[in-house]
Amino acid sequence: MAAEYARQDNSPIHVGAPGMTATVPRVSVLMTAYNRERFVGEAIASVLAQTYADFELVIVDDRSNDGTVDIAHQFARRDTRIRVVVNEQNLGDYPNRNRAASLASGELLKYHDSDDVMYPHCLEVLVSALDRFPEAGFALTRGNHWPGGAAPMLSTPRLSYQREYLGSGIFGCGPSGALCRRSAFEALGGFEETGPASDYLFWMRACLQMPVVLAPGDLFYYRIHPNQELLSPGASHAHARAAARAWEILSSPDCPLRDEERNIARRNHAARVARQALWDVRDGAPGLASYRITHAGLSLIDWLVYLRRPRRTAFAGTPPVAEAASSGH
Repeated sequence: MAAEYARQDNSPIHVGAPGMTATVPRVSVLMTAYNRERFVGEAIASVLAQTYADFELVIVDDRSNDGTVDIAHQFARRDTRIRVVVNEQNLGDYPNRNRAASLASGELLKYHDSDDVMYPHCLEVLVSALDRFPEAGFALTRGNHWPGGAAPMLSTPRLSYQREYLGSGIFGCGPSGALCRRSAFEALGGFEETGPASDYLFWMRACLQMPVVLAPGDLFYYRIHPNQELLSPGASHAHARAAARAWEILSSPDCPLRDEERNIARRNHAARVARQALWDVRDGAPGLASYRITHAGLSLIDWLVYLRRPRRTAFAGTPPVAEAASSGH
């Protein structure tokens, strides 16, 4: 079997026997879709407009009953980089994301939601960031900058947990906010299939087990609309339950924070849950507020000890090199 490998210059990999050549793209863009005929065309077009061209686009439809699949097929007929797969039955959001990952051929995975728009430089920036730090399992981006230094920045598990619990946060990146090494994604077992909080739980585990690279922000447009999974009836309850997992890790020997940091993190976490419960009451949902408090994983003693004014700083989780560079040293 012949094989030709060329990765750093963005050229494709060719595998196969002499006389038979198959091109394996480096990046698999994974688009899961369900009843997105209003937005899916724009989402697909934004992927095809990328300045980084070594990719495939795998669209996995979850039994849409509108024109989503027809639109996807129209694009596929014009561009051979597109594969359209229609599930035999409706799987739901995160089971479908895991299904899409199982169909990927690239070494790097990039989720792109079927209602979002990827800016033309998105893949190029994320691939460059991940190539710069081969020890990182993921490159993470968000809608704005990462406080504390210039991106890309390498974030170790301790730095990531500092950023989440002592600073501005990191676990809130949705699936579209990352470029993943497929090997890292598979090592973590993919997404837990626990509803809308599955991405939060995934980053909680990923940042605990491996370094990540914080890439520049503003790489895609995250569309807000009433039919988002994040705004579904069960989303708030799923995130309320996820808070208990966070509390469990903060109380675990595996937590990468030092003792003093961990105590502040518990304090900040308790304050966040309490604040969200107050917002629930303000929004006319006292039942959700009660659910949030009773499912947060804190005992009565925990609430008495840790419910204090939060202490956060925007520079928490800043890598030392970036911190030194920002101070002019």
